[in-house]
Amino acid sequence: MQMLKKQARDRAGFTLIELMITVAVVGILASVAYPSYVSTIKKARREDAISTLLALQLNQEKWRANNPTYTTTLTNLGYASGSTDSKDGYYTIAVSAATATTFTATATPKTGTAQASDTCTFTVKESGPDLATDASVSSATKRTCWNK
Repeated sequence: MQMLKKQARDRAGFTLIELMITVAVVGILASVAYPSYVSTIKKARREDAISTLLALQLNQEKWRANNPTYTTTLTNLGYASGSTDSKDGYYTIAVSAATATTFTATATPKTGTAQASDTCTFTVKESGPDLATDASVSSATKRTCWNK
């Protein structure tokens, strides 16, 4: 009878030590995996800026085919009135300069979104993505942002 009680007690469940070890292992794995996950999500959301700017470049060319200059007005390029958001809303789009031969459009991370801490600002010109070196951002950083 005493042997049956001992066997039942031994198989009753996990000890506190076993549970604490399991929690510690899960915590360590989560602390390693979570930053990588966040970084991957941030990189994936950059596609929102890239696809929006490339579509804007195409729309600028369509506009320029029928008008004497490029436009700085986003509604002329198919955006809703007053809208400056990218397709998924993680970036703010702006056309800062437009002449008869050139334009510059940028996508900056939108404040108040999960992408606000992203360090990449994207620029596209009439000739394509701006990957040139300037004083504030290195060419390597721009290439990393554009996945080039």
